[in-house]
Amino acid sequence: MPTPSMEDYIEQIYNLIDTKGYARVSDIAEALNVHPSSVTKMVQKLDKDDYLLYEKYRGFILTEKGKKVGERLVFRHELLENFLEIIGVDEENIYNDVEGIEHHLSWNSIDRLGDLVKYFQDDQKRVDDLRETQKNNK
Repeated sequence: MPTPSMEDYIEQIYNLIDTKGYARVSDIAEALNVHPSSVTKMVQKLDKDDYLLYEKYRGFILTEKGKKVGERLVFRHELLENFLEIIGVDEENIYNDVEGIEHHLSWNSIDRLGDLVKYFQDDQKRVDDLRETQKNNK
């Protein structure tokens, strides 16, 4: 199992490759607000743990294991954003809240939140009822 820090890197690498077709150390460093040397160290660790293939001075690619983990991490992130949006969290707080909680929930909890999000997304009236309840409780 990757550590929360490893998860952040895998998720970022997955997103960069998905959007740009590649991920560079400098892009990852900028996105995670860390030094390039920290990225290089983590890339080497992720290579050692078979999440990616790294060749010094040539770059890296995610392995199948890395892609699966990256896909699951992106799913978790997007699910938590959807959940917080549904329950009425202010948009400007959603990203930081997701970053704060995503590593602290079990996958079982994530799956149950997924069920709840689907329940609300299947019927807009449910979301409207929730908003009305929130309005009445203020």
